[in-house]
Amino acid sequence: MIRAFSASVWREGEWYVAQALEIDIASQGKSEEEALTNLREALALHFQPPTATLLPQVHTIQVEVGTA
Repeated sequence: MIRAFSASVWREGEWYVAQALEIDIASQGKSEEEALTNLREALALHFQPPTATLLPQVHTIQVEVGTA
């Protein structure tokens, strides 16, 4: 399935950053096109089903939180 995403691209120093606007995924590259190519790859990997080799362990933790 092909899905369209909007991407914002800007320059930070020597790097171009590309960020998908619909989902919090970003990538970078030395050119605008490289940043967009890397973002496409990151999005494709994000939507692949996980292939865990070990079953995840579930833990219950306790945290003391203050009242505001």
